[in-house]
Amino acid sequence: MGYRHSQLGLVATLCAAFALPAEAGNLYRYRNAEGVVVVNWTVPAEYTRQGYEVLNDDGVVVEVVPRELTAEERKDRALSQRVADQAKAEEERLRLWDESLLRRYSAVEDVEAARDRSLRELKIRISILKSNRRSLRQKVENYQASIADAERDGVAPNELDLEAIEILKREIVGTEKAIDDRQTEVDRVFAEYALDIERLRQLQDVIALRRNLAAPGSDQ
Repeated sequence: MGYRHSQLGLVATLCAAFALPAEAGNLYRYRNAEGVVVVNWTVPAEYTRQGYEVLNDDGVVVEVVPRELTAEERKDRALSQRVADQAKAEEERLRLWDESLLRRYSAVEDVEAARDRSLRELKIRISILKSNRRSLRQKVENYQASIADAERDGVAPNELDLEAIEILKREIVGTEKAIDDRQTEVDRVFAEYALDIERLRQLQDVIALRRNLAAPGSDQ
């Protein structure tokens, strides 16, 4: 009787063991060290880095786990991603630029008119700054002439006059810097409008080409 119970227990254990794969879920397919394709319920740790496939009950691939990249491959992938991100950013910049140009201008002449207005305003500011500089220089010359007259009469220079001259000279330096900045801005504005003009011309050429291609009989 005990022997019979022992046999039944062994059969139950074997049945349970053979039933595990059916209940274990997905299978895994990978290549072992010899390059042989293996399908099993688990992937040994030493092969996970090489990548593997996950199969469902029907043997259909439901997931592909790629192999682990080398340090050099990770570096190349990161570089490729940066290049792709930069290209996408440039594409977005051009799209916004084109939309802005088409929304603001109907023709190249409109861009040129806007450029001329901007440059005219900047040149007016430069003219005002130069006028202020001449006025400051004249004041310095007046103080210096007054001091020179006093010295010829044997009178020591007035400290307030000397201090005023130094203040005026600092203002002249600041004004000259402002003039240089405005002149740099003139160059920048001119260059930016030149780019806008060239870009709008390209857009208009493309628009004209599309209209011609869409026109009846354009394929003949």
